[in-house]
Amino acid sequence: MKGILYTGGELTDLLSFARLPSYLQAFLREQNGVVAYFGGLHIRGCVSAPAWHALAEAWQGENAFWRTYDTVLETDVPFAQDSVGNQFLLRGDAVLFLDTETGELADLEVDFKHFLFGAEKFPVDALGLDLLRDFQRRGGVLAPGQLLSVSPPVCIHTASEKPQLAARPAADRLQWLASFYRQIKDLPDGQRIRFRPTE
Repeated sequence: MKGILYTGGELTDLLSFARLPSYLQAFLREQNGVVAYFGGLHIRGCVSAPAWHALAEAWQGENAFWRTYDTVLETDVPFAQDSVGNQFLLRGDAVLFLDTETGELADLEVDFKHFLFGAEKFPVDALGLDLLRDFQRRGGVLAPGQLLSVSPPVCIHTASEKPQLAARPAADRLQWLASFYRQIKDLPDGQRIRFRPTE
């Protein structure tokens, strides 16, 4: 992996670790999670702290994704996220992509090993790095524990040319995305809405 900003320390959450498939355990034994591609990919680790890096927090915590998103199962493992807070989940051996604005879930038709391979070979496409690159061109930097705020949200079609991009603490960004999803999830496609940025 390129552009590594952070690697997790010692395995301290052995309860979560024991519930993981063997291939993910093998990866986490080598490096207990990582923030790579200059913030474009965050693979969570089995740690008790920091909370933003803890797999257990995203998987079973108070704000676990299955508690918010109708398409996510309690058994889905939210092992990673992209720069804007979209999630990569393991369901069995399949890697799924959760759009955290809309709650739409897509099967990427790859396993964990091929997900990593795709991210390594084609990071811009596999990880949707266009917004992060735009943010970096404007002088922005994502630190470990931060995600990219996008205003207006990507799912909203607007006449404006460029979205406003800013680095936010990961917990704040994910909480905002969950709130946004709850507000729009029952609206029909093409519904006109008035958007007031609050992030």
